[in-house]
Order: sequence, then structure tokens, then C-alpha cells
Amino acid sequence: MRKPAVITVMFALGWQVLFAAPSVEAVGTRSESYTAKVYAVSLNVRNEPYAKAEVIGSLKNGELVTVSQEAHGWLQVRSGRVSGWAAGYYFKKVNGAVSVSSAGSSSEDGGKSIARSVRKAADTVAVTADTLRLRSGPGLKYRMVGGLKRGDQLSVREQSDDWLRVVAAGVGEGWVSNRFVAASDGLASAVLVSAGVSGELAGKLIVVDPGHGGNDPGMVGGTYETLEKKLNLSTSFHLKRALEARGAHVVMTRADDGKPELSERVRIGESQGADAFVSVHYNASKNNASGLLTFYYADKDEKLARAIEGRLSDGVGGLRSSGIAYGDLHVLRENSRPAVLVELGYLSNPKDEGIVMKAAYQQRAAEAIAEGLADFFAS
Repeated sequence: MRKPAVITVMFALGWQVLFAAPSVEAVGTRSESYTAKVYAVSLNVRNEPYAKAEVIGSLKNGELVTVSQEAHGWLQVRSGRVSGWAAGYYFKKVNGAVSVSSAGSSSEDGGKSIARSVRKAADTVAVTADTLRLRSGPGLKYRMVGGLKRGDQLSVREQSDDWLRVVAAGVGEGWVSNRFVAASDGLASAVLVSAGVSGELAGKLIVVDPGHGGNDPGMVGGTYETLEKKLNLSTSFHLKRALEARGAHVVMTRADDGKPELSERVRIGESQGADAFVSVHYNASKNNASGLLTFYYADKDEKLARAIEGRLSDGVGGLRSSGIAYGDLHVLRENSRPAVLVELGYLSNPKDEGIVMKAAYQQRAAEAIAEGLADFFAS
């Protein structure tokens, strides 16, 4: 196999890092204020931008607030009744543009949430997971009261942080995680995947692998202490939705803070007969390296790597692609499916870290990867 010229790269795979809790120091990303609307039945307002900060008030569904700053996916808001910090993914700008949020950082459920379209009472949503548990309350600690399957229609009655109280025909009432449903009215970026769904990736099964997880944080950002494992997961959910919007069926190697073995990640793709495998990571270097890099291992992977890099090279959020590189990495080396590993920015670089921690960047990167996959299968 022809190998490209050697590129010296140091990245976060396999690094063991001691890390501290994310800093709560505000990192402003907007200099101008704007008005936003609350899309939650009741939303806690906290005195600092992180999940365990003191609750100092609440906001109601439909309430208008003034947003002055963003920090790690939280918004500093002010209403006539309360001023403080609230999770950014429950707001929309009044002109219709979704406010910036960072899916992989602090959130109302301790950092496991993903950025998603918010739900209102009386919405109808549909299950996007193959199977989904209906629970007696809003959290994993509550008992299971029923089971749901992909495509089941649910009527939303209430929202509590990252959980929805729903009614499912023939099953009953209970709570489900908001991350595994999509608005069935077409407003959400995720779409249901079922027989007959059209799209440029219809009929393709893609495995998305969020790197690291559990007791392996990957890289920890040098400036904002951003955890790579959280960015990997949130970006992977953005990628899942982008792929599903193009008709693909997506299987994720992890959907929470678990840590599958590398062999298990590969096995998932093998057992599912995946058409492609994409492992999502963020990079690190001892020098001031910046930008994106796409790794491949074998000839079967190089075409996919070039297709994805071709879209990433158009530029994502101001970060440039450094091309493709050979990588002797387990999830590539042991994989019989076309497989790539993408490094979407350097957490060791302050500029890169400040960019990649934003949901808007992760969404753009996910769209570029999805477009690259579509190019790969079309060629």
C-alpha cells in the first residue's frame, strides 16, 4: 500500500490525563446582547454557568429574556424577575435563529445532554432510537414502565430539563430522554429512518464512534479545560442527525459517558455490516498546531478519507484542514469496513479550543463529514 509522506502529529488517542472539573469562569463569545425566548415548561436559573451551581430562580415557557453572554453552552440571561445563567439549548432568538450552545459542556443534567431542538408542551415527537425505555420519572434512576421502538409517535405533556413526559398510544404515559426523539413535524434536523426514506444516503448504515469516554477523558483543553470525550459525543450526535437527514441509518458505539473497548467499537460495525465507520476525536500537540486532520489505514479507507477531507478542506469555523494522514490506529487497522478517524481541532491550542467548544462549529463540522460521506458513496 502506498503511504503518503510522513506527517509528525501528536494527538489525544490513548493519552492518560489527570483532569479537574471544568472552570466556571465566564468565557464571553458575544459582545452584543439579544432577546431570546424560553422553550421549556420550567427552566432553572443558576448563579454560575454550570450544572451544580445554586438555583436562584426559574423561567417559564415562552418568557422573553435578554442574553448578554455565553459560557460553555450556558447563557447569561436577564428577565424582569431574575438574572443569572441558564442552559443555552432551551432558548431561541426571537428572530428565529437558534442561540449558540455547546453540547458537550456543562448542562442541566451534568454534561450528558446534547444540543437539540427544544420541545414544547403538546408537541408530537417520534422515537429515533431502535429501542427506548419509558420511565416513571425524569431520570435514569426511575423504574422502566414500558418499551418503545423506532418511529413510535409520542405526545409531549411536560419537559423537565433533558426529559419529556409523554403519552404513547398503546403503551401509556411516562418519561423519555429528549436526546432520542425528534420533532415529527419536520422542524428538527434529525429525521426518522424507516423503509422508503429518501435521501442521498438512503440505505446506507453508518457507524459513528465518539472517541474516549468514561474514565478516559481524552485530551483536556489547556485554556477552558474542555473535555475531549464530551466534545466527541456531542459532535457525534450532530453527525448522527446530519446523516439521518440524508436518509442514512446510524449506529453509535456509545450514546452516553460509557467507554466501549476499542475491539467492541470495531465489532459493532462488523456485526451490523456497516457501509462506513467514522471515529470522532479532537487533537492535541506540544507545539501550537491548529486545524483538522483525517486519518486512514488501508486502501479501502483512503477514498473515504479524501472524500471527507475534501469537504473539511472548504474550511470549518475558521479552522483549516491539514489533509489526510496514515494512522496505525486500532479502530482503523482492525476494521474491515471503510473507516476514518477525524481530528476536528486542537484542544491544546487556545484559539482552536475556543472555536470547537461551540455547538455551531460542531454542527458545521458534522455537516461537512456527512457531505463527504455522500460524495464517497456517489463516486
